[in-house]
Amino acid sequence: MDIISGQIVEGHGVASGRAGDPRFPEGTLALQWPIFEKNGLNLDGYYRATINISVHPLKPNPVNPTYTFKNVKWHSDCPAEDFSFFEVSLSVGLSKSVNGLIYWPHPETKPEHFQDPSVIEVTAPKIDEVSFNNSVRLWVNPKTIFFD
Repeated sequence: MDIISGQIVEGHGVASGRAGDPRFPEGTLALQWPIFEKNGLNLDGYYRATINISVHPLKPNPVNPTYTFKNVKWHSDCPAEDFSFFEVSLSVGLSKSVNGLIYWPHPETKPEHFQDPSVIEVTAPKIDEVSFNNSVRLWVNPKTIFFD
């Protein structure tokens, strides 16, 4: 396992619904998760939001995802997208580590809300210690996703 250090940064807020986008009042994940679950991804116990983590100056390089979903048409106003998920363990600040998933909307199919290339999105069970600028440690399998 590789250990990657990062810092929580502010995201767009569309995954959770915090952005107030009238197209996705409960967030994009509320629309996407049922599709992922129907296709075999168990998200029981996961908090329906993403943690945006900057790993700057590193950048993620996906290699062999745990799950990939192609051509996902999750909203009538948005083109179909491809998504991958990678297993990860993370700890925020001094909290114990929890298992989660790197949520990877493929940049080549993503129509809007682009991330800085050094920012990854992670979904996990609710972690009370999550707040902007908190430090994060990630344990990742470099055979699935590596950072350089």
